[in-house]
Amino acid sequence: MIALFYLILQIIKLYSYVVIANVVISWLVAFNILNTSNRFVYSILDFTYRLTDPFLNRIRAFLPNLGAFDISPIILLLLLWFVEMCMKIYIAPIIF
Repeated sequence: MIALFYLILQIIKLYSYVVIANVVISWLVAFNILNTSNRFVYSILDFTYRLTDPFLNRIRAFLPNLGAFDISPIILLLLLWFVEMCMKIYIAPIIF
């Protein structure tokens, strides 16, 4: 049970890194620093989009249109942090 707890915490942490990488790469593409015609860049961008877009699209459905600002990754990171803290505060004492 302890191993499963730590595995879930690590998956949440890795997913938050993927969300951050998605934001950084999309900024680099938007400012023409990275070119999506490069196969490697496209494959990384596609990989991060496929992992993050299902959750980000659900969050975007509830947010008002802010124009060029997209705060859905920030809200997703806050939700991931909240889930992680809840697991550490409420589930960890039960396991340990």
